[in-house]
Amino acid sequence: MIKKAINLKETSFTQAINISAQWCKEWGEDLLSEEVLADRVAELIKTKNGLRGFFAYALSDQNCYLLDKLPFSFVFKLQEAGNDVVEIVIKNLIMSSAQIIVHESDNNLEYKSNSENISERCKSILRVLETKSVTKNINQIMNDLDNLGNSFDNSKKYNEKQKEFIKHQILDIAQ
Repeated sequence: MIKKAINLKETSFTQAINISAQWCKEWGEDLLSEEVLADRVAELIKTKNGLRGFFAYALSDQNCYLLDKLPFSFVFKLQEAGNDVVEIVIKNLIMSSAQIIVHESDNNLEYKSNSENISERCKSILRVLETKSVTKNINQIMNDLDNLGNSFDNSKKYNEKQKEFIKHQILDIAQ
């Protein structure tokens, strides 16, 4: 069997999601060691598409337990990746926290549960990353919260209930 090598530098967002899903599945089935998975993810997240695709998959898939367990070798690679990881995790924390309020208002308990899971995973990651970078990014978000919104162009601003909940979630990181 010939395996085709993947050029991670040219990976699309969708390909990064699919690659991440495969690797997490293999890790979950003990077919891939924590160290090998950490090395692979470190290479994938060097690109914007890889970073976005990995976190889109790993944060949202209920059956991917990597971000729940946070093996040391994996955390080390996330720390090495630096501020890009901190930024994307904080953005996902903000978005998922705001969505918890939306889903609660809509009485959509399944979506609310999914958003809560993403939010908890984000907080867990932020607790183990480099403190100065996390603090700097969080302070920036707190200062800009009135200008942020839950649309790509920030045209639909977060309401007061969402902003208060986001602040609560951010303060919970220190716990």
